[in-house]
Amino acid sequence: MDKEQEEEGRATWVSGALIVGAGPSGLAAAACLAARGVPATVLERSDSLAFTWRHRMYDRLALHLPKHFCELPLLPFPAEYPTYPCKDQFVAYMEAYAAAAGVAPRFGASVEEAAFDASVGAWAVRLAGGEVLMTRWLVVATGENAEPHVPDFPGMRQFAGRVLHTCDYKCGEEFAGEKVLVVGCGNSGMEVSLDLCRHGAKPSMVVRSTVHVLPKEMLGVSTFGIAMALLKWLPVQLVDRFILAAARLTLGNTSQLGLRRPKTGPIELKNLTGRTPVLDVGTLDHIKSGKIKVVGAVKEVTRRGARLADGKEEEQFDAIILATGYRSNVPSWLKDGGDVFTREGTPKTPFPDGWKGRNGLYTVGFSQRGLLGASSDALCVARDIHCQWRERDKPTSDVHQADSSV
Repeated sequence: MDKEQEEEGRATWVSGALIVGAGPSGLAAAACLAARGVPATVLERSDSLAFTWRHRMYDRLALHLPKHFCELPLLPFPAEYPTYPCKDQFVAYMEAYAAAAGVAPRFGASVEEAAFDASVGAWAVRLAGGEVLMTRWLVVATGENAEPHVPDFPGMRQFAGRVLHTCDYKCGEEFAGEKVLVVGCGNSGMEVSLDLCRHGAKPSMVVRSTVHVLPKEMLGVSTFGIAMALLKWLPVQLVDRFILAAARLTLGNTSQLGLRRPKTGPIELKNLTGRTPVLDVGTLDHIKSGKIKVVGAVKEVTRRGARLADGKEEEQFDAIILATGYRSNVPSWLKDGGDVFTREGTPKTPFPDGWKGRNGLYTVGFSQRGLLGASSDALCVARDIHCQWRERDKPTSDVHQADSSV
């Protein structure tokens, strides 16, 4: 018997679907399947569900959208939660969500490779340690933010101060009195800069490209909610014009602050590229007052500072915080996913049609639509798998049922 035959002999057939990832996307998929009577095994490489939210988010984080836009299928947020739940409240919601749906992820299960085995019509999922699980339906739910993106600027290794990604940033208190270079001007970069400022640090925020900054609310109503309501009746370009006009009245001309807007409107740009507009939570006031300094793109890091693309030098930084986002890790372990994912692990087909691939491959949470997109994906995936589950054939004899692994 050759090595491949030996591996197949040790394979375990998983009844129902196999879901990789126990964040909001994976839990939503498992809950929707459970509601339809389809069993699912959820694999999670870390030691807890919602690991990114629990361990990689800064303390001051709260949902940027009202809670009714962020709830997962089948269970709303508790009524007593505020409009914008904080990080700890969201994690508690995830725990309650898993418990209500009876979802018990298998923790410490790191997937090293998943490939479709045409000889048995199933996906072979190999875990660290060599265990192989076989499934007819593989749901990829590791999401768009699986791994921190850490750019390697020239000279970074010679910098004398601290360098950390926002996944390791918790609170600005430990940077009190320090000059900090924040690389990135998305929602994380803006919020970290504000948090640093409020704890007595002196942040400089790197803005290397155009960015849409919008008010979080207009006249007490969520800007996102207004946009969603208008899109039911008006074309996206017209809604963008309205939102930008209201933003200018509320926030002023952000270009004068070094925050130039893209030519494409915020909603249209989000639809085309996935780039999310920044919702202002107070950062602009600190930029206007000079407490937060806006600087251009970094060309090179020096021992004590940075040299910018425009030739200017910013000196005497005590720390650099990389608010440079996250990346998908799908290309590192998923084989045969070329009809769904690009080489970078992003979806090939735009929302709302990118949730299904060939040979029983599904995705949840890659729609670039946040929790709303993940919920939509989960409902579609559960409905599709349920239709097959009802008319399924008995598992092939080439692999064994879960309790009869050999």
